[in-house]
Amino acid sequence: MDTTSQAKGSIVLSIDAMGGDRGPAAVVAGISRSAKINPDIRFLLHGPQDELERLVARRRNLQGRCEIRHAEGVVTMEDKPSQVMRHGKGTSMWSTVEAVRNGDATVAVSCGNTGALMALSMVRLRKLPGVNRPAIAVLWPSRNPQHFNIMLDVGADIRADARDLLQYALMGVSYARNGLNLDRPRVGLLNVGTEEHKGRAELKEAHDLISAQAAEANFAFVGFVEGGDIPGNSADVIVTDGFTGNIALKTGEGTASLIGDLLREAFRYTPLSRLASLLALTSLRRLQKRIDPRRVNGGVFLGLNGTVVKSHGSADATGVSAAVKLAFQLAETGFTNKLAARVASAADLDHDTRNSGT
Repeated sequence: MDTTSQAKGSIVLSIDAMGGDRGPAAVVAGISRSAKINPDIRFLLHGPQDELERLVARRRNLQGRCEIRHAEGVVTMEDKPSQVMRHGKGTSMWSTVEAVRNGDATVAVSCGNTGALMALSMVRLRKLPGVNRPAIAVLWPSRNPQHFNIMLDVGADIRADARDLLQYALMGVSYARNGLNLDRPRVGLLNVGTEEHKGRAELKEAHDLISAQAAEANFAFVGFVEGGDIPGNSADVIVTDGFTGNIALKTGEGTASLIGDLLREAFRYTPLSRLASLLALTSLRRLQKRIDPRRVNGGVFLGLNGTVVKSHGSADATGVSAAVKLAFQLAETGFTNKLAARVASAADLDHDTRNSGT
């Protein structure tokens, strides 16, 4: 079995090798790609030891950088979170999260069942003090200079009151600083219009709460934004509840897939259009790379005592590598500790505001 040491300057990531649609071979191929690019990554790989040892042995660049932790059980996409909490102790997902809880690794990465992973992460890692509801944040291709916006929540919890939305905003700001290197992120609150009188009561209350903390927390609040602003350049962080965010995410993925299919169909329509596709091949590849969901793969669970990156269930080696890259970047910046400090600071401000009666 390969072992990994906490070498000076190295960062250890905990990887769930099972649970994804493409199996452990895709996961091992993905971490191998990341290992080639970054010599400072070490891995704890969780799953059936015999199978993983065979897969890792084929990747020379993983030798001495990958420790395998045996776990026979697998959390399937059909498993209910409650079942996993009762019977999932011997699974690769449980072992992956437990390694972060025990301090053996900095960030956990899994392609598995989202609901089960969130439930397991909440119970084993626990919520940060002051956090009511954790959130899942994703990177969304945008017109901004950094090429991406952050949107949260996209499905951790379908409910969110005004103070939850405030916490999402603050956690999103911390993610933007550490994940996108933005010193003063712009925050927008998703609504059915940009006018301040529109929307539900909790959105109007959240608008006032977020605006009141913008100066102290050093971010710019741009107010309400609409669905068309999610891939736009008016904000860097888009805040919404998990119900709305998940629908927007799935709609965006489906629309991108449809546009890709329609483009391929259009370029195959006539001999002249096929020739045009050859002439435009470089531009089309550049476009494909820009909007390829595999290259921005990885939703981050925010609000926990530890960082968890949820990779798409159908991720291939490219997608897994992208999730690992994100996990490494967050680990390198000390994101978990910075997020905890941000939440604690916000809780103190909120407490002072309530006591002052303002």
